[in-house]
Amino acid sequence: MAGAARLKFGIFMAPFHRAGENPTLALERDLQLIEHLDRLGFEEAWIGEHHSAGWEIIADPAVFIAAAAQRTRYIRLGTGVVSLPYHHPLMVADRMLMLDHLTRGRAMLGVGPGALTSDAYMMGIEATSQRPRMEEALSAVLALLRGEVVDMETDWFTLRGARLQLAGYTQPHLPVAVAASFSPAGPTAAGKHGIGLLSVATHQPGGLEALQRTWTWVEQAWEREMERLGRAAGRGGRKRGNGASAREAAFVPERPDRANWRVVMPMHLADSREEAVEAVKDGYLPYARSYFAETLGRPMGRPGAAQPSPREAVEAMVERGGAIIGTPDDAIAAVERLLDMSGGFGGIMFQAHEWAPTEATLRSYELWARYVAPRFQGQTRAVENRDWVSANRATIFAENQQAIANAFTDAGQEMPSLLAQRMAQRRPGQV
Repeated sequence: MAGAARLKFGIFMAPFHRAGENPTLALERDLQLIEHLDRLGFEEAWIGEHHSAGWEIIADPAVFIAAAAQRTRYIRLGTGVVSLPYHHPLMVADRMLMLDHLTRGRAMLGVGPGALTSDAYMMGIEATSQRPRMEEALSAVLALLRGEVVDMETDWFTLRGARLQLAGYTQPHLPVAVAASFSPAGPTAAGKHGIGLLSVATHQPGGLEALQRTWTWVEQAWEREMERLGRAAGRGGRKRGNGASAREAAFVPERPDRANWRVVMPMHLADSREEAVEAVKDGYLPYARSYFAETLGRPMGRPGAAQPSPREAVEAMVERGGAIIGTPDDAIAAVERLLDMSGGFGGIMFQAHEWAPTEATLRSYELWARYVAPRFQGQTRAVENRDWVSANRATIFAENQQAIANAFTDAGQEMPSLLAQRMAQRRPGQV
């Protein structure tokens, strides 16, 4: 990995908790997990927003982030994601600006159209309007975060001379990323606005195939935006005029950077692959059946096919590349495959789950931090140094025993019998 970009590691916390459990304790476990990751040196945690279906029980990621920020020191905390069609853009920008200050620059804004149609249904929002609304709101939020005065009217929100009353703690503003699943919608928004990308459906069937096309969609969207703005591809910046409205011409996005692309993937590590599969098999199947099949109507496997056993379900998921389940060595190989398949990205966010007992889950993250992360973060120098010393030990340590023997001779003391035997048996150049 010499010369390679440092990968970021963290979690994407929906969260997923079995319906019927104590929600207070579940939320406490979520906070404790983020504290654990902070101590282990993970870089990021993205927190979801959901309002129905009973599994993903965080309704306001900003409130959760405020609580988590008080219990952590280093880890960056992002909304994963704010469903923009549910909120007025000024409120989104203003809340995130406050988090930027409260966290001293550790807050991140992740946005999306809203993943659960049941959320939108309860608010009377047509599912077909969610993506267009997200794009409208995103344009407004970004302009506000840049410190612009925004006048904008749509069929669902109005901004009149709108501006944020404070400058951000982070300059020019806190990091922003948009969620992507299988369609070009998320990558197109990321490219158009020059922001980060969260590929949240990599683990689902078809997700890896979409991953291979994702960055092409991002680049194409950016190039189209450059053409629309009448600029040749190049560095972004601020510019006025050329016939565009002041709001449109005020900002030209930077070319998207793969370092701001994060891929979401479930993970569980143990000392052996067998132990890892055994730990998650009984927790994964209820999640897949109860949440995806029975609640969301997304059945496992082909219609009419025999239902797999818990172990078969996990092994099938791993086989198709939908999760990293195994040892640290398995994890290193899996990350390298993902990097090759995608062409490169900036980080992996592990889908937070409770498939395994809490103790096994915490140890899984520790194994990743100890043995996998260093491989992708330029922290293998100790191994390289050890190997160099080992390969050159005959030269480096050749005179070590002689120096010790000389010390006894110079002091007029008898040499210990073991040292004397080793010196007598020592060949020239031997340590």
